[in-house]
Amino acid sequence: MPRVLLINPNSNAATTRTMCAIAGRVLPRVEGWTAPAGPPLLTTPEALAEAGAHVASAAIPPGIAGVIVSAFGDPGQAALAARLACPVIGIGAAAARAAARGGRAFAVVTHTPALETSIDDLMDNAAPGGRYLGTYLAEGDPLRLSNDPEKLDAALLCAVKLAHRDGAEAVIIGGGPLGEAADRLADHAPCILISPILLAAVEMRAKLRLPSV
Repeated sequence: MPRVLLINPNSNAATTRTMCAIAGRVLPRVEGWTAPAGPPLLTTPEALAEAGAHVASAAIPPGIAGVIVSAFGDPGQAALAARLACPVIGIGAAAARAAARGGRAFAVVTHTPALETSIDDLMDNAAPGGRYLGTYLAEGDPLRLSNDPEKLDAALLCAVKLAHRDGAEAVIIGGGPLGEAADRLADHAPCILISPILLAAVEMRAKLRLPSV
């Protein structure tokens, strides 16, 4: 079976394992790569740029059929794609394409306010014909929320409801490390909830013409 490499641009190996498990629901063989340096959570443009440099220069094992860049800003995706012959999919762009499908109005909910501008730029570029409504922010410190799943879920769900009130038919939970939160909130959201890792994996499966797992 083809092997897919999931690249985690932050330095948290536990997060890598969690994200690989999510992608593994639809891909048969997923291997993880964790950034060798940098913060465990990307919260600033500077950290995102540093992560992009690590991704762009990552040593890719031989025999990899595709690569998923699993941070919502897709750091280093374009540079890595230019190096490799295999598909390189960023979870942010994949989520935007899925959310905008059928002309749906969509929004992003995340907990990293310093990345709002870069997120908006990515959404506009990835789904230029989409009805993108913008980024809605969960209230609270990103690191503290990340360490308290109950508070994180409550803050994200509140922002999802605000986006839906403003017309969003689909909402992206914007962050690789938020993959578990996207799972937990799926049955509680008032609209379609998009899990970026899962949708990137679905897109990769289609590109590699793999059967369903």
